[in-house]
Amino acid sequence: MSAGTVVLVGTAVFAVGCATGGTGLRDGGPARTDAMAKSVPSGPASEDSSPGSATPSGPPLKKVDPVALLMKDPKVSAEVKRDLKPCSGKEYPVDVSYGKVTGSSVGDIVVNVLSCADALGRGSYVYRADGATYENVFSDEQPPVYAEIDRGDLVVTKQVYGKSDALAYPTGEDVITYRWNGEKFTEQDRVHSEYSNVVDGGVQPAPATSQKH
Repeated sequence: MSAGTVVLVGTAVFAVGCATGGTGLRDGGPARTDAMAKSVPSGPASEDSSPGSATPSGPPLKKVDPVALLMKDPKVSAEVKRDLKPCSGKEYPVDVSYGKVTGSSVGDIVVNVLSCADALGRGSYVYRADGATYENVFSDEQPPVYAEIDRGDLVVTKQVYGKSDALAYPTGEDVITYRWNGEKFTEQDRVHSEYSNVVDGGVQPAPATSQKH
């Protein structure tokens, strides 16, 4: 699949805890804690001005209730469904992106479920329009995980932990790029970054290694 252009219909900043109303709209950067912000692909996903990029056109994808979508999905684990509750009031820890990542003319939905306590990703899902319904075409429920649309590709960020690592200080990070081949997502590129200790107990990325497929 050639890289498409993300169609942005809204943006909501995810504060540590939850997304406003459980329907925060996002295109680009994940809602990361300090541990999730160490090695981020450069460049905004929705404002790419590189050669070959097209200006978004056509009507935006109709917004859906992401919580209802997840609860009705048999591919979402019982554990995620059980813990998918408001952080406070009616605010669910859910981030939603609308854009084109499967080549569909209608558009796709990327949903990330996060924890209320630390905003770490618990599950990432991609839904493709199938008539009046949506089909789950991608799931990753190995936390911490966060998926986003980047120039028509699906980019999944995963933290890597050693046996003695604290939650706030992972050993490294994997950034995996998937591309739709007409039937499913296939891995195209994987960048692994190792973190090294610095002053005051912080961490910084060591030189990354990339594997292309």
